[in-house]
Amino acid sequence: MNPGLTAAEAYKAARFENAPPLKLVQMLYEGALRFMDQAEAHHAAGEFARFGDRCMRAYAVVTELRLALDRNQAPELADNLAQLYLFAESELSRAVRSDSVEPLPPVRDVLLTLLDGWKKLEVQA
Repeated sequence: MNPGLTAAEAYKAARFENAPPLKLVQMLYEGALRFMDQAEAHHAAGEFARFGDRCMRAYAVVTELRLALDRNQAPELADNLAQLYLFAESELSRAVRSDSVEPLPPVRDVLLTLLDGWKKLEVQA
């Protein structure tokens, strides 16, 4: 255990380090969705800097998902996912530029649909 970490931080770090790849992907989707929920709450409170920060955190998660795609495993699937991730990145960026929550619902729909698909894979595995 890293001596600089609190017990809660160590637990959280171990949760990620010990998670199987399928679970990690699900956790990334859940994190992006959580950041989007937080962004909407900050926007409603008029906290536009925090709104932008949370949108950019969601953007960073989606970017990581896109960059982790392995075309060698399933080229067509990887290309389709890449297009969905690029759409999500574009809309999250647009939300920040326009200080608007309007682009967020379609991104949420895409991420929820993909998360549901990953959860179904977990059940089948």
